Amino acid sequence: MSFLSNLRGVGAAVVIALALCAVALAQSGVPGFDPSRMDKTCKPCDDFYKFANGTWLAKNPVPAAYPRWGSFDLLADNNITALRQILEDAAKNSAARTGSNEQMIGAYYASCMNEAKIEAEGIKPLLPEFARIEQIKDLSDMQSQVARMHQQDIPTLFRFISSPDAKNSAYVIGYAGQGGLSLPNRDYYTKTDEKSQQLRIEFVKHVARMLELLGDAPAQAAAGAQTVLAIQTKLAEASMTPVELRDPLATYNKMELGQLKELTPNISWEAYFAGVGAPKSTAVVVRQPNFFKSLNQNLTVVPLSDWKTYLRWHLITSAAPRLSAKFVDENFNFYGKTLSGTKELRPRWKRCVAATDNALGEVLGQVYVAKHFTPASKARMQRMVNNLIAAFRERLSKLDWMGDETRKQAIMKLEAFKYKIGYPEKWKDYTGLEVNRESYITNSLRAASFEVNRELNKIGKPVDRTEWGMTPPTVNAYYSSVYNEIAFPAGILQFPFFNPAADDAINYGAIGGVIGHEITHGFDDRGSQSDAEGNLRMWWTAEDRKKFEDRAQCVVDQFGGYEVEKGLNMTGKLVLGESIADLGGLTVAYDAFQKSMEAKPRPANIDGFTPEQRFFLGWAQVWATAYTPQAARLQALNGPHPISRFRANGPLSNMSAFAPAFGCKEGDPMVRTAKDRCQIW
Repeated sequence: MSFLSNLRGVGAAVVIALALCAVALAQSGVPGFDPSRMDKTCKPCDDFYKFANGTWLAKNPVPAAYPRWGSFDLLADNNITALRQILEDAAKNSAARTGSNEQMIGAYYASCMNEAKIEAEGIKPLLPEFARIEQIKDLSDMQSQVARMHQQDIPTLFRFISSPDAKNSAYVIGYAGQGGLSLPNRDYYTKTDEKSQQLRIEFVKHVARMLELLGDAPAQAAAGAQTVLAIQTKLAEASMTPVELRDPLATYNKMELGQLKELTPNISWEAYFAGVGAPKSTAVVVRQPNFFKSLNQNLTVVPLSDWKTYLRWHLITSAAPRLSAKFVDENFNFYGKTLSGTKELRPRWKRCVAATDNALGEVLGQVYVAKHFTPASKARMQRMVNNLIAAFRERLSKLDWMGDETRKQAIMKLEAFKYKIGYPEKWKDYTGLEVNRESYITNSLRAASFEVNRELNKIGKPVDRTEWGMTPPTVNAYYSSVYNEIAFPAGILQFPFFNPAADDAINYGAIGGVIGHEITHGFDDRGSQSDAEGNLRMWWTAEDRKKFEDRAQCVVDQFGGYEVEKGLNMTGKLVLGESIADLGGLTVAYDAFQKSMEAKPRPANIDGFTPEQRFFLGWAQVWATAYTPQAARLQALNGPHPISRFRANGPLSNMSAFAPAFGCKEGDPMVRTAKDRCQIW
């Protein structure tokens, strides 16, 4: 569970991180919050988000190349600029030893930047794949092609991945799950409101235009687009909703191979495993049995010619961002403009930097951390993490609603937490991956296949707990329930989120809130169902679990009441985990901040604000975000994170320390009444 949502259209290649605002130097000269971006005409007790960020929001509309904008984007852009220099230097060295880090990242980036070659190639590198689809004669051929596409990380029909077994987390197992859609989730196919229907109309037009670009006649392309929608609607109708997907027990259904065959007699799993390159498996976790039961029926109900059209579509939409301009532009017109409200493509060099990081993240990351992440930063971050864990431990020991038996298990889980800071201690090995300057799309397919092979070959083996789930330059953080660990890539451990020279109040409000957020994920509605070893196991007493769920319902109700646009509210159950993590994380960060001031002279006011006020301003200014209307709607319908203004104000309105810091009283909008106030951790 990550700290941020990635906002992108499904099938789009460019990942846009959640954007926020830059934080300037405070008037004292110490890095911190920026008073110039505040709106002091707004009372902090009425709308703290606007009070902290109103002037900045008024002056900073979303740039044309983004769906939303703020300091995550600014920091991500800074990182991209740093990576660009690394990549351009590597690209200039055409004599680098084949297989070396410099050669791989230089060649990959150079192939992406070679627009003339990409335009000349068109879809030629993909023609053998289209020919294989055309040659499909029966269901066996089709399944072989699906396995081949999965081996290239083209997510058609369903998903198959490796992951630690949620009930035996020391070992890796294969997971089969729903998939095969091109819109963000199943609700986009099933909702009947006007906006949803119009989006499906635009999607069909987009599919038809892409098929025309492949050479189909207009009438054939239009019919093909309807076929794609019809098949994906069948898949969607059998899929779990975004809220249902959050239930870790409902999505854990371990089956022996014989049971899997009974569920899906029309799928030859032995042939699939061989085709995708997975080890022979005796058991698989099936996340959504009903989806596969429906898929099994549709394999024979849907004509083979329609399946071939569906596979052609998935091949071209997956490859489109890496092809010639006409494919890139059409892909962007739907996933960027229509779905997200982005007005123009990012510059090519930015897209190529992101693509290289995605394909060769730990090769590029080695150079990045050597240049941009210091041992001193890592050491200070380690101290802050330890302080936050200590603060959480103290809160656990004093919770008045939790019994001793559950408390003992909770503390045991916290004590077992591992944390990773900056970058991996052991880097991934890319030996055997061929990267050259000849073809961008070929490089990308080879890199994808290499990574799929790496992941699937883990099945049946012990878990390697040194591995990371994000690349070092990523501006984000995460908690993993099966690893029972928190991780903070080097990319986010920079100004304005973390600065060794900054005021403690700001650091605890900003990166402290991030650390606390990830710790609390271990105890949110999902993470709390896994134990100290990362196994899915109910370690709560029934009485205490009921108390937890009652308190969690308060958060569901609060965030479900926030309106994104007329007729569309946040879905409380969808954003529950992230909202619990924000509330618990900021509460724990505040405790740690207060502890850090003990036995020290009280810090002076800065720009007229007390240390406590600066803590809350540090949190709120991190969340200043401008959205396009489409991006806000997309996040509300699809993302597990609330819209940023709700992330800023929601936790504060529940915290008893906030009101006295700003002189707020009960009845003010930023102060929830005692009976409505949410407090879990």
